[in-house]
Amino acid sequence: MEREHENKHLGGMRNVWIISGAMAILALCYTMLVPFLPVYLLELGVENDRVALWSGAVFGITFFIAGVMAPIWGKIADARGKKMMAMRAGFAIALSYIIIGLVMDPWQLLLGRAFQGFANGFYPAAMTMVSLSVSEDKVGKALGIFQTALILGNIIGPFLGGTVESFVGMRPVFYIAGGAVCFATLLVVFFVKEPNMAMVEAKNSGKAEEIANTNIDQTISFENNTASGVVKKQSSTSIFDDFKAVKKQSVLVQLLWIFFFMQCAIMMLQPILALYIGHVQGTMESAAIVAGSILSIGGLAGAVTTNLWVRLGQRKGYFRTISFCLLGTGVALLLQSLPLGIWWFGALQILVGSFIVGVNPSLSAAVTLNTNPAFRGRMFGMTTTAQQFGSMVGPVFASIVSTYIGFSYVFGFTGVLMLYLAWKNSYLSKAHD
Repeated sequence: MEREHENKHLGGMRNVWIISGAMAILALCYTMLVPFLPVYLLELGVENDRVALWSGAVFGITFFIAGVMAPIWGKIADARGKKMMAMRAGFAIALSYIIIGLVMDPWQLLLGRAFQGFANGFYPAAMTMVSLSVSEDKVGKALGIFQTALILGNIIGPFLGGTVESFVGMRPVFYIAGGAVCFATLLVVFFVKEPNMAMVEAKNSGKAEEIANTNIDQTISFENNTASGVVKKQSSTSIFDDFKAVKKQSVLVQLLWIFFFMQCAIMMLQPILALYIGHVQGTMESAAIVAGSILSIGGLAGAVTTNLWVRLGQRKGYFRTISFCLLGTGVALLLQSLPLGIWWFGALQILVGSFIVGVNPSLSAAVTLNTNPAFRGRMFGMTTTAQQFGSMVGPVFASIVSTYIGFSYVFGFTGVLMLYLAWKNSYLSKAHD
């Protein structure tokens, strides 16, 4: 009975499954469209020699605005509710897809993508609700389910987008995506329960007492209304104050840096993968198809191993799991930098997918266990900012290295970066696991 009462107020695994399903739909729609933006630019009249420039602009503006807005949306989510923030973001993203489907020139597309960056905020709100919907001993499992749904959406999206586009054209794909995201948001509206913060605080009272001495908690006050059983949050801090408070927490600062560099690494590799495949096989013929197949195989390997890493984190510690996954990813990437053939590269991509997938759910679990529940929305907003700026920096760095040194050096540098992060994170494991 006590467990049922707890689940009623936290939302429980029902919340986790519905939010994860909605996130999978959003990820599917995003990856269904993003790879084809250069094709869309050609349809809008952009010349071939300027497509790369326009592609960089329409990609970058979304990441930049999303990165700037993420902590703002996270702060509003803590003040107004995570479910409300997910609803706002979901409906706004759906509208952005419809708008992009209606544009008539590249400048309008640029504005549409800017609005899409402004609309973002579903991911941190969803991640926060998942972390608050279950007790701490189930956080790893819940985040593992969420991460698996995200991976499946990313795997299915490109194939589905290419198939639909080949039958009905580019514009209808945006309308389909808008409708799908609207449906996913309605699932959250009608079936997800906002976790009760009073119950969350009660379940984590032991942890909260330990955290109470931290600087973050000094910026937040709680007034317990015993008549209604609701915790009222009174926060007068600015976003600058929030960042300043996090800066005093070394573990959170280091986690933010890992989020940033992980996203840098991912976005360094994705834009050049097809070109590297063409370089390895000596021709660009079928390079895109081969690259897509290799990515999908790596993604499937990641989907299979996600829960294994989650269970390892629960038993051995999340920081230790992060270090192990970063180490495995780094070694595999260094081996991929050796141009020994497509089969060599593809087999190693399975290892990369299997290892790298364990990093994000473990990072999110570590953030959850080192952040006060009332500050969690803002903290996940900051992790999103770190990832968005990583998405901006990664492709620029990769283009410079691949242009002036060579493709293989991008993989080599990324591998060294992963090994360095594994080494730095090992100190966190000793201190916090």
